[in-house]
Amino acid sequence: MAAQAATGTAKASGSDVVARDVSTPLPWNRTVWDGRAPRHVAEVPASARRRPTWTQAIAVLLGAAALGILAGAAIAFVRTLLSLPAMQDFLVAFPGEYEPAVHVEPGFAPWVGWQHFFNAFLMVLIIRTGLTIRTEKRPTAFWTPRNNPKGKVSLTIWFHQALDVLWLVNGVIFVVLLFATGHWVRIVPTSWEVFPNALSAALQYVSFDWSHENGWNNYNSLQQLAYFATVFLAAPLAAITGFRMSGMWPKKAERLSKAYPIEWARALHFPVMLYFVAFIIAHVALVMLTGFLRNLNHMYASQDAVTWTGFWVFVASLVVIAVGWVAARPLVIAPIAKLFGNVSGR
Repeated sequence: MAAQAATGTAKASGSDVVARDVSTPLPWNRTVWDGRAPRHVAEVPASARRRPTWTQAIAVLLGAAALGILAGAAIAFVRTLLSLPAMQDFLVAFPGEYEPAVHVEPGFAPWVGWQHFFNAFLMVLIIRTGLTIRTEKRPTAFWTPRNNPKGKVSLTIWFHQALDVLWLVNGVIFVVLLFATGHWVRIVPTSWEVFPNALSAALQYVSFDWSHENGWNNYNSLQQLAYFATVFLAAPLAAITGFRMSGMWPKKAERLSKAYPIEWARALHFPVMLYFVAFIIAHVALVMLTGFLRNLNHMYASQDAVTWTGFWVFVASLVVIAVGWVAARPLVIAPIAKLFGNVSGR
C-alpha cells in the first residue's frame, strides 16, 4: 500500500518526473589510495616527455660562453696583477709555502695511501646515499633495531649512517697515526706566514703560472689550509650535525635537544656535504693538472717518481669505487643490514 501511495504521489506531482532504477550502483572513480597496495603511476612515454627548447639550449650555450669569458678575464687580470713590481716582490717574499717549524720526514707511508683510498671510497657512497635520502619519497625497504621497534628507518638511512660510522672510525685512525708519526705538521699551520703564502699560491693557481711543487716534502700553504679545514673543521661538523639527525641521538635529552635544535643540524649538514663535493672536484682537478703521474705515485704507490705505478693503482681504486656505487642497492644492502637488525618491505 505504501509503494502504491508513493507511485500515486509521483504521478500526481506531474508527468515530467521520471522514476529511476536504484538497484544499479552509480558509476564512480577511486580518488584516495587505500594503502593496501603500491600505487601504479603510468609512465610517461619518452615521446611525450618535455624536451628543452631551442631557446633553452641557446641560453645554456650562452651561459657556458659567459663563464668561459669570465674565467679568461680573471686569468688575464691576475697575470697582469702579478707582473707589477710590487706583486713580484710579494711573490719573492711569499712564494706559496713556508718552512714548517717542526721537522718532518719527507714522503708518505703506505698507511697514508690506504687511508686515502678508504676515505674516498666511503665519501663517495656517503654522498650517494645522502642525495638518495633527500629525493627518496617512498622507501622500498626498512631497517628496525632488534631492541627498539620504534626506531624504524629506511634502509637507505641505515646504510648512510653505517657508512658514517665507518668513515669516522677511519678518520680517527688517520688522525691518531698523523700525530703519532709527526706528519700532522703537513696539514696543521705552524706559522702566520701560512696566510700570505696561501694568497700567493691561490694567485699563482688562477694565473696558470704555477711554481714548482714538491708535495713529497711539503704542501703549499693553500693546500695546508684546505686539508686542515677539511680534516679538523668540516669533518667534525659533518659528524656533529649527522649525529643530531640520526636515531642515535638521545630522545630523552630534552635540554640538550633544546640547546641544539635539529633544525640547526639540517641547515648545516647539506652545505657541509656540498663543501666536500667541491673539495673533491678541486682536489682531483689539481692532482691531474700539476703532474698527475708523480702526484698519483705519492698517494697510491708511496714513491716519489714519475712512473705509471700509482696511475694503475688509482684506476683499480676507481673500479672498486664504481662497483661499490652500483652495489649500493637494497638487494645487496639488505643481507648485511639483517646482521644488525630486522629488514622489512613496504
